[in-house]
Amino acid sequence: MGLEITHLGSGSGGNSTLLATETTKVLVDCGFSLRQMELRLALSGVDPQSIDAIVVSHHHSDHSKSAVRASKRWQADLYSNLETAMRLGWQPISEVRTFEGLQRLEISDELSLLPVPVPHEDAENVAIIASNGDGRRAAVVTDLGEATVELMRHLAGCEHISIEANYDPGRLLAGPYPERLKRRISSRGGHLSNPQTAEILVELLHPDLKSIVLCHLSEKNNAPHLAESEVLLQIGDRFNGDLSISTQKGPEFSHHLGQSEPEWISSVV
Repeated sequence: MGLEITHLGSGSGGNSTLLATETTKVLVDCGFSLRQMELRLALSGVDPQSIDAIVVSHHHSDHSKSAVRASKRWQADLYSNLETAMRLGWQPISEVRTFEGLQRLEISDELSLLPVPVPHEDAENVAIIASNGDGRRAAVVTDLGEATVELMRHLAGCEHISIEANYDPGRLLAGPYPERLKRRISSRGGHLSNPQTAEILVELLHPDLKSIVLCHLSEKNNAPHLAESEVLLQIGDRFNGDLSISTQKGPEFSHHLGQSEPEWISSVV
């Protein structure tokens, strides 16, 4: 049973990832305008009305911007934890189905999601571990300052991992941000640096890990070639799959569980 992972776009300007099986389609985050969401889905060959569920990882607008409007327009179930719903003013039951950390969400027989709590500034954020009907798994992990032991346990064995590589330490240090903001970004509740992401991936390598996507790169404090080179330096010859980078200009490609080669999408926004 297959599972397709497509980043509709990733970065401080908006985030959304499409998880699709033959019969089920779920968005992890909905951080673009409703118009942009529908355009990006169309470029992926997906009718917005076919979206079954939207799962919002946390309340920051680059992950939640049009989620409630989209869920109503497309008649898709909306999920978040209670803290996120309260921060966004969403009404439990009538607008959003709330979950607790590590409470499995059974979207369909072909797709279930496990929200795993991760540390992030002023937010009750979760990573998402997706399982298809055969028990094979993919992960979407952004907006965290470190990988907890619990997260690493759930990432182990995933055949696809989308994980943030937010900043290059040298660029952040020399950049224009105020010192307080620099400290916040590099803190336990901030974001993952390129070296941190590389170290995490080194621990998670296994023969069935076929695809990795680096996402949520900072436009000011990082660059695709820096993130890619740092990760490749550490995972080196031990990784035989595909390493790709998701940018703000999605959708650019899709990955399928068990396949190393991405499927490229010809048109981008």
